[in-house]
Amino acid sequence: MSTGVDEVVVPDSGGGRLHRLRHRNATVWVTMLVASVASLVASFVLAVDALRLAENPNADLGCNINAVISCGTVAGAWQSQLLGFPNAFLGLVTEPVVITLAIASLGGVRFPRWFMAAAQAVYTIGLGFALWLFAQSTFVIGALCPWCLLVTVSTTLVFCSLTHVNVRDDNLYLPRALQARARAAVEADLDVLVVAVWLVLLATVVVARYGAALVG
Repeated sequence: MSTGVDEVVVPDSGGGRLHRLRHRNATVWVTMLVASVASLVASFVLAVDALRLAENPNADLGCNINAVISCGTVAGAWQSQLLGFPNAFLGLVTEPVVITLAIASLGGVRFPRWFMAAAQAVYTIGLGFALWLFAQSTFVIGALCPWCLLVTVSTTLVFCSLTHVNVRDDNLYLPRALQARARAAVEADLDVLVVAVWLVLLATVVVARYGAALVG
């Protein structure tokens, strides 16, 4: 890896100052840092709750609000311990790595191409796992955990930031034509549009599935 703060110069696609600000290294890495810290906090709370439930399955968790918003119901499902231990422990292990990556990059460290490509692959799996858990919670378990929803949102934001950097810096070993199209999409802020639409879609799914029961 090398050091030194390299400010990325991005062609102005017409968005002006806001466009340039969004593409600054500091903006991208701070977004990743804040999202990963939020995910770490949520993972810590979920891990504590999992230990409380292991000690007392009838423990009343603070986020057991009603029949739909119930961390206890979600935590008691087999999907919450897919690998034989609480899924939250995965967040306690992986999020500090993401936090370190973001802080080091803010400090000017530039990681090797292979490392960034590997990070993209691993976090893509993590995002897929988070979305699978969201689907299981929404359509199978029949209850929602606010902390789990926070993990889903923050994981999406970290994935977006990491993808932005890797496409911008040509770290993904993509075919030249595909890399050019991906870079053009990032420069046009289409990745932000996709993520915004995706998060709205997830919120819409929750509201459509549960409606007034969310506050009932």
